[in-house]
Amino acid sequence: MRETTAEQRSLVSAVAARLGQTMDADEAVARLTRLLVPGVADWCLVTLVEDDESRAPRRRLRDVGWWHADPASRDLVAAYARERIPALAPGSMLMRAIDSGDVVHVHDAAVEALDRVLVPGPARDLVERLRPASLTVAPLKSRGRTLGAVTLFNGPDRPPLSPAEVATVVEVAATAALALDNARLYRRQRDVAATFQRTLLTAPVDPGDLEVAVRYQPAAEAARVGGDWYDAFSQHDGATMLVIGDVVGHDVEAAALMAQLRSMLRAIAVVTRNSPADVLTLLDAAVRTLRIPALATLVVARVEQTAAEHASGTTRLRWSSAGHPPPMVVDPDGTVRVLDDGPGILLGIDPDRPRVDHEATLADGATVLLYTDGLVERRDRPLRTGMADLRAALGRHAGLGLDDLCDTLLAELPGGPGEDDVALVAVRLHRR
Repeated sequence: MRETTAEQRSLVSAVAARLGQTMDADEAVARLTRLLVPGVADWCLVTLVEDDESRAPRRRLRDVGWWHADPASRDLVAAYARERIPALAPGSMLMRAIDSGDVVHVHDAAVEALDRVLVPGPARDLVERLRPASLTVAPLKSRGRTLGAVTLFNGPDRPPLSPAEVATVVEVAATAALALDNARLYRRQRDVAATFQRTLLTAPVDPGDLEVAVRYQPAAEAARVGGDWYDAFSQHDGATMLVIGDVVGHDVEAAALMAQLRSMLRAIAVVTRNSPADVLTLLDAAVRTLRIPALATLVVARVEQTAAEHASGTTRLRWSSAGHPPPMVVDPDGTVRVLDDGPGILLGIDPDRPRVDHEATLADGATVLLYTDGLVERRDRPLRTGMADLRAALGRHAGLGLDDLCDTLLAELPGGPGEDDVALVAVRLHRR
């Protein structure tokens, strides 16, 4: 079908709108194929160039999307997509378009043209069954880089693309390439931030009298890499310090601020041997003095025990909160306590306001859970409901091992990867 100028403009707009709604390259390619078929061609393939420039040219290509107007032929196209790249001979239309950056158009006798650039085997056999009469390869170019190509095929019952349609395809390819390049850059930024974050979220201390488990689950949305963190380390007197925190924001800047706060808090806690409230006060003062633009919620807790308490099998949890969801304790009998003694103000608001320590007694076998709000809060679930759900889940699964308990909470409460990052740190006192 020959498109009018208005229809051609509509197609370009549709591609820009639909592909601009996602930062996932595979999803963008899937949307592109369905916009082009059957409006422009009977079937199509979308090829991307791998990011690893050092690999052999043939291996740098990957067919990532395909579609056919005829449902009965879609399996054939999928099979062809699997076989095509390894079967390409030098000088293929696809490589010519990618190397030159120009459109390659085969007006007729497409089967014969493909036979000349495919080695004998399954790919050539599939071409015989698909019976394309014409084909057009348009490179996907953005910011001076060729990201791949889209190959459009028409069968014998449909004429080859007209010059006006080829011009439209070129414009569509440029629009699609920009969206794909944005997704690529976004993915790189996300991967760098995630790697940076993972290097900071190290394995926790193993104090001997406690079992410690930690978890970090990134958000489902690719951009949601940010400031959630956990920590567990020993102080000079043998006490174990636990930290859970969440810097406001979900980007590389939040991750960088998180790294600063985590390192500063560790240094303060280890050198001073102070209580959680004092550690928070000193950290808040340092943030102001160094003019760090950080706003964060966190809980600093200390698992401590005097000699007399050790003899009696009693341990204390001393903690202080800066606007963070409260810790929860699961007693050996399965009772769940919410340590909600006042959250305090967020870090970075008023360093001069006094911080307060709270205390709770822990029996041998008790479990303490610190967590970020991604575990209990979603758009469709208010924080109060999420807190109740967490408390109920802790009661149901109190008998699980500590690692299994953490995994179960992550599986049940956010419903898998959710809208926000989730960090957990859990400790369980060994039974005597």
